[in-house]
Amino acid sequence: MSLNFDFKDNKFSLNKLNLPSRYYYFDEIENYIKLLNIGEGIFPKDKIKISFSLINSSLIITTESATKVYQSKKEYGINKININLKNSNLEFINDELILFKDSRYIQLFKLNFDESSTFFYVDILSRGRSFENFDFSNMLIKNTFKQENNLEYIEKFDVQGDELKDYINRKDSSNFIFAKIYIKVKNSEEFITKIHNSFESFAFSQNKSMILGVISSDNMFDLKAKMYQIWELYRKNLNKDKFNLGKQ
Repeated sequence: MSLNFDFKDNKFSLNKLNLPSRYYYFDEIENYIKLLNIGEGIFPKDKIKISFSLINSSLIITTESATKVYQSKKEYGINKININLKNSNLEFINDELILFKDSRYIQLFKLNFDESSTFFYVDILSRGRSFENFDFSNMLIKNTFKQENNLEYIEKFDVQGDELKDYINRKDSSNFIFAKIYIKVKNSEEFITKIHNSFESFAFSQNKSMILGVISSDNMFDLKAKMYQIWELYRKNLNKDKFNLGKQ
């Protein structure tokens, strides 16, 4: 399952598509892609690979719906994403990840960008289906961000569901839905001040090339409202209007 495409000067080019990976592309207002995998989920042994490059372009990309990861005895479902940005803007809005009971999941995300590029990327983790509570077996996440092939920020998680459940219980928190947000803007000092007016949990990466933050809630509607609020600030910073993803 793979998808590879490019945008150059805002013109779309499809390089490779292996079913059951699919996508919808809209360009009436802005370049906008919805990703869809047949079966609406990731099964054991699935390997999904998405690669794309933007050159002098801007793109909004999202998932069609939540990504469900199904039960597995030992095999992992794998999701690999590789992105290159050159003088471009990327807004990648993922829906929530739903790890079913006894599921195993690996995500390998790589983004390479140059100094003139900007981006907004978000990952959302739910606690599973409505009757589950972090009952997945194992989740491995590696998110890597490089500026012109020099490492700016790397994040690694190797988490078992029971460990995450225990951590939340020890924190005595009612919030069990989380979103991690990664941002690059050109006026980062000014922008993080605007975020801090409403959200304190944002900070710079080591070289201050990126802004990193976590938001949480006890319900998905509220969490996404917070995420959209930050995304709207990002778009205003680029002198862009609010964008409707066309979802319920």
